[in-house]
Amino acid sequence: MAQDQKDQKDQSGFALPAPQTAGANAASAATMSSSASVTHTEVFTSTTTSVNVDTSSRDLMIGGAILLVLFVAFFFARGAYANTLVAKRVPPNKANAAGWWLFVFLASLSVGVVLSAVNPARFLAPLIIAPLAVVAVVAIVLMILSGRK
Repeated sequence: MAQDQKDQKDQSGFALPAPQTAGANAASAATMSSSASVTHTEVFTSTTTSVNVDTSSRDLMIGGAILLVLFVAFFFARGAYANTLVAKRVPPNKANAAGWWLFVFLASLSVGVVLSAVNPARFLAPLIIAPLAVVAVVAIVLMILSGRK
């Protein structure tokens, strides 16, 4: 008898109920209340093996609109940065080049962030993020080098 109590104690714990249809829910609710002392455990097995990577066109359009707004803002930031460099006695052609490299840097970073927000399962892959990161690093280095006097 002590062994039965030990086995019953080992088997007690949290268990998910089996999935049921709507008609069986009412009947099972009555039986569950009457047989509350019976424990039943089931093992959950996942039926999906891959991550859902479908991105709706609505999400992509929202991401594209956000990128368009950011690109317009970055264009004005490019001009302001170039004017700041000209005020610091950097030749205008070098200042303009540094401004465009700033634009490329900010654009590549924002594309990576927006893509990862739209669908991380698909767009956070190293095959997509790594080239964007390389472009960003090259652009920041060239921006600094071309912004010198």
